[in-house]
Amino acid sequence: MKIHAVFTSVALALAGSAFAAGDKHDHAHEHKPLHGGVVVEVKDLDYELVAKPTVIQLYLRDHGKAADVSKASAKVTLLTGTEKQEVELKPVGGKLEATGSFKVSPGTKAVAVVTVGGKPATARFTVK
Repeated sequence: MKIHAVFTSVALALAGSAFAAGDKHDHAHEHKPLHGGVVVEVKDLDYELVAKPTVIQLYLRDHGKAADVSKASAKVTLLTGTEKQEVELKPVGGKLEATGSFKVSPGTKAVAVVTVGGKPATARFTVK
């Protein structure tokens, strides 16, 4: 009976460790929009897309703090129904931005290819 109790204790301890290791959100920051957009996490960075008919903005946060985008670039592809629009974003203040006329509405899909420090990353969004 003692061996059974030991095995049960070890199994429970290992199961708890495996569960905790599988939790990919064990860091201290939240993934909430700070600018009214949609947030996704890619490679430990939070990407927040704000898509409006006259402006597209992309904010990057590294563990809750604004990431330096002064030398970054991004290309966003907007998919609304059967229409496709590609937009180049440039650094403006602490974000990447483009102004113009954009077809965005709830349900618009957006794919952003962002290059920071020569390293590209892809983030996918659905506008709310």
